[in-house]
Amino acid sequence: MLQISPENFWIALAVTLAAGLATAIGSLLVLFSRRPSPRLLAFGLAFAGGAMVYVSLSEILNKSIESFALAYGARGGFTWGTIAFLLGVLAIVAIDHLIPNPHETLDSKEPAFRDNNKAYIKRVGLLTAVAITAHNFPEGLATFFATVESPSVGMPLAFAIAIHNIPEGIAIAVPVYFATQSKLHAFMASLLSGLAEPVGAVLGYLLLKGSLSHATFGWVFGLIAGVMVFLALDELLPAAKRYAKGHETVYGLVAGMGTLAISLVLFKW
Repeated sequence: MLQISPENFWIALAVTLAAGLATAIGSLLVLFSRRPSPRLLAFGLAFAGGAMVYVSLSEILNKSIESFALAYGARGGFTWGTIAFLLGVLAIVAIDHLIPNPHETLDSKEPAFRDNNKAYIKRVGLLTAVAITAHNFPEGLATFFATVESPSVGMPLAFAIAIHNIPEGIAIAVPVYFATQSKLHAFMASLLSGLAEPVGAVLGYLLLKGSLSHATFGWVFGLIAGVMVFLALDELLPAAKRYAKGHETVYGLVAGMGTLAISLVLFKW
């Protein structure tokens, strides 16, 4: 059975917590600043998407295959790594169908917001917070285990997830603030949703710590890679395209991939 050192545990948990707290940054953008530039938001979302796809396919999936190979040999490693990746995609598809993530449709210019329909807005805020919180659990697990195994992989992934979490914080804060007129309530709702990431990391660790092996890490990394790729392609890139007015999406995508590629090279020196 493999062991995680206390130092690696706390480093991974701190990185996961930092990524989760980015939702609170999103709420602050709603409460204390003007609306961000849509084109800049498009670039940022695509940047995060490109970073997540690159690190998932180039590093995390490879770590799954390598871990399985240590347990089952080279041929078995590639086979089981591929299966784990596809199961990760199917798992997040199932979560998305059971608890749809509505944040991409939120717009303060919708009639319900303009008419100050507080009952409707409260319901939207609650559903949004629940949905985003549910999606944050696997993201926290992904960041934690990626950092435990390799900080050079986990930290860039955490950075990409943090960028992704900022618009999620905005999505939670907007309806809560419109409904309650309370900056504190809006901030706390976003903060609590973001804290689901370190909570998901700790719960995953507690469930798996008694059975950590090369095969276990293979499953964890394969599932993580599938989840991250799906989230990037299903949420980040479509959202970036909606905000874009030119080539911001493809520029952000390439910049995200390039930045992650360079950072991984530098971390390995």
